[in-house]
Amino acid sequence: MELAIATHQSTEAAAKTAATVQLSDHTFDRVFNEALVHQVVVGFLANARQGTRKHKNRAEVSGGGKKPWRQKGTGRARAGTIRSPIWRGGGVTFAARTTQNHSAKIGRKMYRAAMRSILSELVRQQRLLAVESFELDTPKTRALLAKLKEYQLDLSTPPILIVPEQVSENLYLAARNLHQIRLCDPASIDPVSLVGAAKVLITVPALKQLDQQLSKQPEQPEQPEENPA
Repeated sequence: MELAIATHQSTEAAAKTAATVQLSDHTFDRVFNEALVHQVVVGFLANARQGTRKHKNRAEVSGGGKKPWRQKGTGRARAGTIRSPIWRGGGVTFAARTTQNHSAKIGRKMYRAAMRSILSELVRQQRLLAVESFELDTPKTRALLAKLKEYQLDLSTPPILIVPEQVSENLYLAARNLHQIRLCDPASIDPVSLVGAAKVLITVPALKQLDQQLSKQPEQPEQPEENPA
């Protein structure tokens, strides 16, 4: 398939003769598989969890060593400690431990298929914008905003994901003060960033690198040679 390369808004002559980049249909022209994308996104978010949540049970809460009142004769319900789970300030009944494991297994074929499905849907929805290059001469935020405005992009529809072939220092310093802008290179791109981006601005070298990564077929194990009888 062919994807048009975006040009600057000011150059009308260049817009009429817009160049295109050739991409493989195997990566950028797939049917959107919503169930697969949902499974991979949920698994990716689950693997990002640290599992360090910790609650205190009734044995770990400070205090409660003395019986609040005698067992009989007060008319109240019997109680042995003020740190019971039914008391305010008491321990948690089923306290969470620090050894929680939320990891989910995502196969390599599943992950690549989901990425191809997401990229294909971004192309169909015209949310994927390909440019020749995206570099800044100075590490200034206003320079980055001016360059985005050339491609008719502003921060009114955040977030915007910028994927150059390599994140330069000037680009990193200019974008770190804008929470609506996200930066990543083709090697670190993930399905959550792609799904959550309103627009994806990607350079042609990064696009070809991403196409090459997702077009790779998993290596097959070598079969042992059979000895002739």
